[in-house]
Amino acid sequence: MSDTAFIAPPRRAVRLRALAAFGAAFAESPAALAGALVFVALVLAAVFAPLIAPQNPYDLAKLSILDARLPPGSVAMSGYTHILGTDGLGRDLFSAILYGLRISLMVGALSAFVALIIGTVLGLTAAYVGGRIDSAIMRLVDLQMSFPAILIALILLAILGRGADKTMIALIAVQWAYYARTVRASALVEREREYIEAAQGLRLGHVRILMRHLLPNCIAPLLVVVTVQMAHAITLEATLSFLGVGLPETQPSLGLLIANGYQYMLGGSYWISIYPGVALLIVMVAINLMGDRLRDLFNPALKR
Repeated sequence: MSDTAFIAPPRRAVRLRALAAFGAAFAESPAALAGALVFVALVLAAVFAPLIAPQNPYDLAKLSILDARLPPGSVAMSGYTHILGTDGLGRDLFSAILYGLRISLMVGALSAFVALIIGTVLGLTAAYVGGRIDSAIMRLVDLQMSFPAILIALILLAILGRGADKTMIALIAVQWAYYARTVRASALVEREREYIEAAQGLRLGHVRILMRHLLPNCIAPLLVVVTVQMAHAITLEATLSFLGVGLPETQPSLGLLIANGYQYMLGGSYWISIYPGVALLIVMVAINLMGDRLRDLFNPALKR
């Protein structure tokens, strides 16, 4: 037998096979696969909104008040057919939803990513160091989670004002604690395992132990929390914009589009609020379907 038979496969090949196996296991759920496909389609539609949308809702010079509140399928004075109608400002609702989806996904994804970094660092530090640092961080987590997220966000935005950056700061402030608690719970279990003791016995640096050994084994529960918190961030941003304290009028997110059409609901112009609400609902359902499948894959007790 040749020596090449004993050569271990490259690490990259092993990772690719593991990723392919994970993808196959994920695709075994038709609902999760449909949710992933819908979510990817929505992300692509949001990214390429300037190319897909027939109208730029930010360009006020191209809007006509005479086209305001046209029902779905109406033909505007310019000759264009508004498949989803127009809002109170004469904006094409299909275009406004694409741009609003772009802003909602961006705010939700960025705030969830930054909160993930902050919460992960604090959670790993609390579990690895322990003692007073652990107690201080977890008491801060308990204090933050004892208040409703919407209340904290409203207070922060009342102080900071409206804007995409202010809204993301508020969303980060109400999300990081969930990541910190999840990471700490997983890291406390992993810290007692033999490979951590071996790394400490080899006198490896603390940062290397945290990032190369402890963190990779805490990724699985984090992926589930990320999907849940991203959906929560998008919903919370829509709620804040609907209440008039989130994004400004010049940045129409889905929540703001719903709020703009709310005043016309009783007048029969239901489509101004209904269609952005349906778009928001589709985003939430798609993300939650993916999150449910990830939870089943990473928790053997929940596998069917």
